[in-house]
Amino acid sequence: MNRNTRHTTRRRTLALACAALCCLATPFAANAATDYPSKPIKLVVPYPPGGPTDIVARVVAQKLQEQMGQSVIIDNKPGAGANLGAEQVARSAPDGYTLMVATTAHAINPSLFSKLNYSITKDLAPVSQLTSGPLVIVATPGLAANNVKELIALAKAKNGGLNFASSGNGQSTHLSAELFSAMAGTKMNHIPYKGSAPALTDVMSGQADLMFDTMLSSMPFVKGGKLKAIAVTSSQRSPIAPDIPTVAEAGLPGYEAIAWNGVQAPAGTPKEIIDKLNAELKKALENPEVKQRFEAQGFSSAWNTPAAYGQFIQAEVDKWAKVVKTSGAKVD
Repeated sequence: MNRNTRHTTRRRTLALACAALCCLATPFAANAATDYPSKPIKLVVPYPPGGPTDIVARVVAQKLQEQMGQSVIIDNKPGAGANLGAEQVARSAPDGYTLMVATTAHAINPSLFSKLNYSITKDLAPVSQLTSGPLVIVATPGLAANNVKELIALAKAKNGGLNFASSGNGQSTHLSAELFSAMAGTKMNHIPYKGSAPALTDVMSGQADLMFDTMLSSMPFVKGGKLKAIAVTSSQRSPIAPDIPTVAEAGLPGYEAIAWNGVQAPAGTPKEIIDKLNAELKKALENPEVKQRFEAQGFSSAWNTPAAYGQFIQAEVDKWAKVVKTSGAKVD
Protein backbone atom coordinates (compact mmCIF):
# COMPACT_ATOMS: atom_id res chain seq x y z
CA MET A 1 0.00 0.00 0.00
CA ASN A 2 1.55 3.33 -1.07
CA ARG A 3 1.57 6.53 0.99
CA ASN A 4 -1.38 8.16 -0.85
CA THR A 5 -3.49 5.04 -0.36
CA ARG A 6 -2.69 4.96 3.37
CA HIS A 7 -3.61 8.65 3.73
CA THR A 8 -6.88 8.14 1.87
CA THR A 9 -7.75 5.14 4.05
CA ARG A 10 -6.95 7.12 7.22
CA ARG A 11 -9.15 10.03 6.15
CA ARG A 12 -12.04 7.69 5.37
CA THR A 13 -11.66 6.01 8.76
CA LEU A 14 -11.71 9.36 10.57
CA ALA A 15 -14.73 10.51 8.58
CA LEU A 16 -16.63 7.32 9.42
CA ALA A 17 -15.73 7.71 13.11
CA CYS A 18 -16.95 11.31 13.17
CA ALA A 19 -20.17 10.31 11.44
CA ALA A 20 -20.73 7.55 13.98
CA LEU A 21 -20.19 9.99 16.87
CA CYS A 22 -22.66 12.45 15.36
CA CYS A 23 -25.24 9.69 15.05
CA LEU A 24 -24.73 8.81 18.69
CA ALA A 25 -24.78 12.45 19.89
CA THR A 26 -28.01 13.44 18.16
CA PRO A 27 -30.24 10.81 19.80
CA PHE A 28 -28.55 11.50 23.16
CA ALA A 29 -29.36 15.22 22.94
CA ALA A 30 -32.88 14.44 21.82
CA ASN A 31 -33.38 11.95 24.66
CA ALA A 32 -31.97 14.45 27.17
CA ALA A 33 -34.60 16.97 26.11
CA THR A 34 -37.40 14.38 25.93
CA ASP A 35 -36.66 12.99 29.38
CA TYR A 36 -36.04 16.42 30.94
CA PRO A 37 -36.74 16.98 33.75
CA SER A 38 -36.32 13.55 35.33
CA LYS A 39 -35.37 14.91 38.77
CA PRO A 40 -35.89 18.11 40.82
CA ILE A 41 -34.61 21.42 39.43
CA LYS A 42 -32.77 23.87 41.67
CA LEU A 43 -33.51 27.55 41.04
CA VAL A 44 -30.84 29.70 42.68
CA VAL A 45 -31.93 33.13 43.90
CA PRO A 46 -28.86 35.29 44.69
CA TYR A 47 -30.80 37.33 47.26
CA PRO A 48 -32.35 36.70 50.69
CA PRO A 49 -35.90 35.32 51.00
CA GLY A 50 -38.80 37.77 50.90
CA GLY A 51 -37.47 40.34 48.44
CA PRO A 52 -38.86 41.12 44.96
CA THR A 53 -36.57 38.67 43.14
CA ASP A 54 -37.35 35.89 45.60
CA ILE A 55 -41.09 36.50 45.21
CA VAL A 56 -40.84 36.37 41.40
CA ALA A 57 -38.76 33.18 41.59
CA ARG A 58 -41.29 31.43 43.83
CA VAL A 59 -44.20 32.34 41.56
CA VAL A 60 -42.33 30.97 38.54
CA ALA A 61 -41.10 27.87 40.41
CA GLN A 62 -44.62 26.95 41.49
CA LYS A 63 -45.96 27.23 37.96
CA LEU A 64 -43.07 25.29 36.38
CA GLN A 65 -43.56 22.56 38.97
CA GLU A 66 -47.22 22.26 38.02
CA GLN A 67 -46.43 22.20 34.29
CA MET A 68 -43.38 19.92 34.27
CA GLY A 69 -44.28 17.46 37.02
CA GLN A 70 -41.02 17.86 38.92
CA SER A 71 -40.12 19.82 42.04
CA VAL A 72 -38.51 23.21 41.46
CA ILE A 73 -36.59 24.05 44.62
CA ILE A 74 -35.66 27.62 45.53
CA ASP A 75 -32.10 27.95 46.83
CA ASN A 76 -31.37 31.40 48.27
CA LYS A 77 -27.65 32.24 47.94
CA PRO A 78 -27.26 35.95 48.81
CA GLY A 79 -23.92 37.69 49.06
CA ALA A 80 -21.25 39.70 47.23
CA GLY A 81 -23.71 41.91 45.39
CA ALA A 82 -25.63 38.92 43.93
CA ASN A 83 -22.37 37.44 42.61
CA LEU A 84 -22.14 34.50 45.02
CA GLY A 85 -25.16 32.71 43.59
CA ALA A 86 -24.15 33.54 40.03
CA GLU A 87 -20.70 32.03 40.55
CA GLN A 88 -22.23 28.84 41.93
CA VAL A 89 -24.52 28.40 38.93
CA ALA A 90 -21.76 29.25 36.44
CA ARG A 91 -19.71 26.37 37.89
CA SER A 92 -22.59 23.87 37.99
CA ALA A 93 -23.12 21.00 35.59
CA PRO A 94 -24.71 22.23 32.34
CA ASP A 95 -27.60 19.77 32.48
CA GLY A 96 -30.59 22.03 33.12
CA TYR A 97 -30.97 21.05 36.78
CA THR A 98 -29.31 24.16 38.23
CA LEU A 99 -30.68 27.53 37.11
CA MET A 100 -30.47 31.10 38.37
CA VAL A 101 -32.72 34.14 38.50
CA ALA A 102 -30.65 37.07 37.23
CA THR A 103 -31.40 40.75 37.80
CA THR A 104 -30.30 44.19 36.68
CA ALA A 105 -27.42 43.88 39.17
CA HIS A 106 -25.83 41.16 37.05
CA ALA A 107 -25.64 43.57 34.11
CA ILE A 108 -24.15 46.29 36.33
CA ASN A 109 -21.60 44.14 38.18
CA PRO A 110 -19.14 43.52 35.30
CA SER A 111 -18.20 47.19 35.29
CA LEU A 112 -18.80 47.82 39.01
CA PHE A 113 -16.51 45.14 40.46
CA SER A 114 -12.80 45.17 39.69
CA LYS A 115 -12.79 41.36 39.55
CA LEU A 116 -15.51 38.78 39.03
CA ASN A 117 -15.12 35.00 39.00
CA TYR A 118 -17.72 34.55 36.25
CA SER A 119 -19.05 36.32 33.16
CA ILE A 120 -22.79 36.90 32.77
CA THR A 121 -22.42 36.72 28.98
CA LYS A 122 -19.90 33.84 28.70
CA ASP A 123 -20.42 31.53 31.68
CA LEU A 124 -24.21 31.72 31.90
CA ALA A 125 -26.60 30.93 29.07
CA PRO A 126 -29.76 33.02 28.60
CA VAL A 127 -33.07 31.14 28.85
CA SER A 128 -35.69 33.90 29.02
CA GLN A 129 -36.46 37.18 30.67
CA LEU A 130 -39.18 36.89 33.32
CA THR A 131 -40.20 40.39 34.35
CA SER A 132 -39.70 44.05 33.61
CA GLY A 133 -40.70 46.96 35.79
CA PRO A 134 -39.84 50.57 36.50
CA LEU A 135 -38.40 52.24 39.50
CA VAL A 136 -40.25 55.27 40.82
CA ILE A 137 -38.74 58.59 41.84
CA VAL A 138 -40.10 59.36 45.27
CA ALA A 139 -39.40 62.47 47.34
CA THR A 140 -39.94 63.80 50.81
CA PRO A 141 -43.36 65.54 50.82
CA GLY A 142 -41.82 68.96 51.48
CA LEU A 143 -39.42 68.93 48.52
CA ALA A 144 -39.90 71.99 46.32
CA ALA A 145 -40.34 69.90 43.17
CA ASN A 146 -43.46 68.07 42.05
CA ASN A 147 -42.46 66.93 38.58
CA VAL A 148 -39.37 66.08 36.52
CA LYS A 149 -38.82 69.57 35.12
CA GLU A 150 -39.03 71.13 38.59
CA LEU A 151 -36.69 68.43 39.96
CA ILE A 152 -34.09 69.17 37.27
CA ALA A 153 -34.37 72.91 37.90
CA LEU A 154 -34.02 72.41 41.67
CA ALA A 155 -31.01 70.11 41.26
CA LYS A 156 -29.31 72.66 39.02
CA ALA A 157 -30.03 75.47 41.46
CA LYS A 158 -28.65 73.51 44.41
CA ASN A 159 -25.64 72.28 42.38
CA GLY A 160 -24.86 69.18 44.43
CA GLY A 161 -26.88 70.20 47.47
CA LEU A 162 -29.74 67.82 46.67
CA ASN A 163 -29.34 64.45 48.40
CA PHE A 164 -30.60 61.22 46.93
CA ALA A 165 -30.69 57.96 48.88
CA SER A 166 -30.13 54.47 47.49
CA SER A 167 -30.26 50.89 48.70
CA GLY A 168 -26.49 50.62 48.25
CA ASN A 169 -23.53 51.76 46.21
CA GLY A 170 -23.74 50.45 42.65
CA GLN A 171 -27.33 49.21 42.99
CA SER A 172 -29.90 50.06 40.33
CA THR A 173 -31.42 52.53 42.82
CA HIS A 174 -28.07 54.36 42.78
CA LEU A 175 -27.16 54.17 39.09
CA SER A 176 -30.65 55.04 37.85
CA ALA A 177 -30.22 58.39 39.63
CA GLU A 178 -26.71 58.79 38.18
CA LEU A 179 -28.11 58.17 34.69
CA PHE A 180 -30.77 60.81 35.38
CA SER A 181 -28.14 63.33 36.47
CA ALA A 182 -25.90 62.62 33.49
CA MET A 183 -28.74 63.06 31.00
CA ALA A 184 -30.19 66.12 32.77
CA GLY A 185 -26.83 67.83 33.28
CA THR A 186 -27.32 68.03 37.03
CA LYS A 187 -25.32 67.05 40.09
CA MET A 188 -26.84 65.37 43.14
CA ASN A 189 -25.21 64.00 46.30
CA HIS A 190 -25.47 60.22 46.75
CA ILE A 191 -26.18 58.74 50.20
CA PRO A 192 -25.96 54.92 50.15
CA TYR A 193 -27.85 52.81 52.70
CA LYS A 194 -27.92 49.11 53.49
CA GLY A 195 -31.23 48.39 51.82
CA SER A 196 -34.34 50.28 50.74
CA ALA A 197 -36.08 50.31 54.13
CA PRO A 198 -33.65 52.62 55.98
CA ALA A 199 -33.22 54.76 52.88
CA LEU A 200 -36.96 55.31 52.52
CA THR A 201 -37.24 56.08 56.23
CA ASP A 202 -34.80 58.96 55.85
CA VAL A 203 -36.51 60.24 52.70
CA MET A 204 -39.84 60.27 54.52
CA SER A 205 -38.33 62.19 57.42
CA GLY A 206 -36.53 64.66 55.15
CA GLN A 207 -33.02 63.49 56.06
CA ALA A 208 -32.63 62.72 52.35
CA ASP A 209 -34.50 64.51 49.58
CA LEU A 210 -35.43 61.77 47.16
CA MET A 211 -34.85 58.21 46.00
CA PHE A 212 -35.17 56.06 42.88
CA ASP A 213 -36.75 52.90 44.32
CA THR A 214 -38.80 49.84 43.42
CA MET A 215 -42.53 50.33 43.24
CA LEU A 216 -43.06 47.37 45.56
CA SER A 217 -41.39 49.07 48.52
CA SER A 218 -42.27 52.70 47.71
CA MET A 219 -45.87 52.79 46.54
CA PRO A 220 -47.48 51.90 49.91
CA PHE A 221 -45.85 55.05 51.36
CA VAL A 222 -46.95 57.12 48.35
CA LYS A 223 -50.53 55.94 48.84
CA GLY A 224 -50.24 56.70 52.55
CA GLY A 225 -49.08 60.27 51.87
CA LYS A 226 -45.63 59.80 53.44
CA LEU A 227 -43.86 60.15 50.08
CA LYS A 228 -44.72 61.88 46.84
CA ALA A 229 -44.16 60.20 43.49
CA ILE A 230 -42.57 62.30 40.76
CA ALA A 231 -42.18 59.87 37.85
CA VAL A 232 -41.56 56.24 36.87
CA THR A 233 -38.36 55.29 35.08
CA SER A 234 -39.74 53.01 32.35
CA SER A 235 -40.52 54.07 28.77
CA GLN A 236 -44.25 53.50 29.41
CA ARG A 237 -46.44 54.21 32.41
CA SER A 238 -46.91 51.45 34.96
CA PRO A 239 -50.29 49.67 34.90
CA ILE A 240 -50.39 49.73 38.71
CA ALA A 241 -49.87 53.52 38.82
CA PRO A 242 -51.13 54.91 35.49
CA ASP A 243 -51.42 58.45 36.84
CA ILE A 244 -47.66 58.75 37.41
CA PRO A 245 -45.89 59.99 34.27
CA THR A 246 -42.65 58.57 32.92
CA VAL A 247 -39.40 60.50 33.26
CA ALA A 248 -39.15 60.66 29.48
CA GLU A 249 -42.58 62.16 28.90
CA ALA A 250 -42.32 64.52 31.87
CA GLY A 251 -39.13 66.33 30.91
CA LEU A 252 -36.17 64.06 30.09
CA PRO A 253 -36.70 62.45 26.66
CA GLY A 254 -34.89 59.17 26.07
CA TYR A 255 -34.48 58.29 29.74
CA GLU A 256 -35.24 54.69 30.70
CA ALA A 257 -34.07 52.51 33.58
CA ILE A 258 -35.87 49.28 34.39
CA ALA A 259 -35.58 46.56 36.98
CA TRP A 260 -35.76 43.07 35.47
CA ASN A 261 -35.48 39.39 36.25
CA GLY A 262 -34.54 36.50 33.97
CA VAL A 263 -33.45 32.87 34.00
CA GLN A 264 -29.88 31.73 33.25
CA ALA A 265 -28.39 28.25 32.93
CA PRO A 266 -24.74 27.24 33.00
CA ALA A 267 -23.02 27.80 29.66
CA GLY A 268 -22.95 24.58 27.65
CA THR A 269 -26.45 23.49 28.62
CA PRO A 270 -27.87 21.62 25.57
CA LYS A 271 -29.93 23.80 23.26
CA GLU A 272 -32.78 21.29 23.40
CA ILE A 273 -33.07 21.75 27.17
CA ILE A 274 -32.77 25.54 26.91
CA ASP A 275 -35.56 25.55 24.31
CA LYS A 276 -37.76 23.29 26.44
CA LEU A 277 -37.29 25.54 29.47
CA ASN A 278 -38.00 28.59 27.35
CA ALA A 279 -41.26 27.07 26.11
CA GLU A 280 -42.34 26.19 29.65
CA LEU A 281 -41.52 29.72 30.84
CA LYS A 282 -43.55 31.20 27.99
CA LYS A 283 -46.54 29.13 29.08
CA ALA A 284 -46.04 30.13 32.72
CA LEU A 285 -45.63 33.84 31.99
CA GLU A 286 -48.79 33.91 29.88
CA ASN A 287 -50.82 32.52 32.78
CA PRO A 288 -53.28 35.20 34.04
CA GLU A 289 -52.62 34.33 37.69
CA VAL A 290 -48.86 34.76 37.21
CA LYS A 291 -49.37 38.09 35.44
CA GLN A 292 -51.60 39.29 38.27
CA ARG A 293 -49.09 38.31 40.94
CA PHE A 294 -46.27 40.04 39.07
CA GLU A 295 -48.32 43.21 38.68
CA ALA A 296 -48.87 43.26 42.44
CA GLN A 297 -45.06 43.54 42.75
CA GLY A 298 -44.88 46.35 40.15
CA PHE A 299 -43.66 44.05 37.34
CA SER A 300 -44.95 42.91 33.97
CA SER A 301 -44.33 39.50 32.43
CA ALA A 302 -41.54 39.74 29.87
CA TRP A 303 -40.96 36.44 28.04
CA ASN A 304 -38.55 36.40 25.11
CA THR A 305 -36.47 33.90 23.15
CA PRO A 306 -33.02 32.88 24.40
CA ALA A 307 -31.39 34.83 21.57
CA ALA A 308 -33.43 37.98 22.24
CA TYR A 309 -32.80 37.73 25.97
CA GLY A 310 -29.07 37.35 25.35
CA GLN A 311 -29.09 40.50 23.20
CA PHE A 312 -31.03 42.32 25.91
CA ILE A 313 -28.45 41.36 28.57
CA GLN A 314 -25.56 42.54 26.39
CA ALA A 315 -27.33 45.87 25.79
CA GLU A 316 -27.86 46.26 29.54
CA VAL A 317 -24.21 45.46 30.27
CA ASP A 318 -23.08 48.09 27.74
CA LYS A 319 -25.56 50.69 28.99
CA TRP A 320 -24.67 50.41 32.67
CA ALA A 321 -20.94 50.28 31.96
CA LYS A 322 -21.20 53.84 30.63
CA VAL A 323 -23.15 54.97 33.70
CA VAL A 324 -20.66 53.34 36.09
CA LYS A 325 -17.76 55.00 34.30
CA THR A 326 -19.43 58.42 34.36
CA SER A 327 -20.42 58.15 38.03
CA GLY A 328 -17.12 56.66 39.17
CA ALA A 329 -18.95 54.02 41.22
CA LYS A 330 -16.81 51.06 42.30
CA VAL A 331 -17.16 48.10 44.65
CA ASP A 332 -14.10 46.01 45.54
